[in-house]
Amino acid sequence: MQTIHQTIIRFPEIQLATRDAHKLRGYFGNIFQEYSPLLHNHLESGESAYRYPLVQYKVINRVPTLVGLNEGADLLINLFLKIKTLQIEDKTYQINQKNIESKTLEIGLSNELHSYRFQTLWMALNQENHQKYIHNAASEQQKQLNILLQNNILSYFKAMNYWVNGQVLGMLQNVYEKETKFKDKSMIAFQADFVSNAVLPSFIGIGKSVARGFGTLEAM
Repeated sequence: MQTIHQTIIRFPEIQLATRDAHKLRGYFGNIFQEYSPLLHNHLESGESAYRYPLVQYKVINRVPTLVGLNEGADLLINLFLKIKTLQIEDKTYQINQKNIESKTLEIGLSNELHSYRFQTLWMALNQENHQKYIHNAASEQQKQLNILLQNNILSYFKAMNYWVNGQVLGMLQNVYEKETKFKDKSMIAFQADFVSNAVLPSFIGIGKSVARGFGTLEAM
């Protein structure tokens, strides 16, 4: 097992739609851009940094939420008192109430199975494996998604510098296909529960586009 640092900031008086998560990223990444590229996950050149984002923007149960991990967790603590307003498109919200929670957590593999639920849609497929998925039989689709889930967990562990000694198990349950919009394109994403021998923190994201709020899980 390995210890990580997680900070969560919530704005409970503000209600947004789940799809607004990427607008949170745009707003905070812009107004605090001089503090750290972690906030927008871009390099100094302006190119996207293809790495697991250490600051993630989510709308969970309509509440705008920022989640920071390790360096990102420390950064959110430093910025907490500086957050006075939130602007989504042409609407500005004065922030009268905000909550911060910061803690250390253990991640890793255990000898027991743990149950999780995706609180936001899990985007598992890219262009290549999307074609494979839609042409597979239902039983093969389930196998493909289970493998992608295991790979997503491994990618998260790698980003946290945790090197796995053993096999990551992951099995999806109650899987439902959902159509979602991503950069104005229709994509297949999934609502699902899963069990795994991985110990994972609630409110992190796994899969594609976790910085924009996709794939946010919660321990059950």
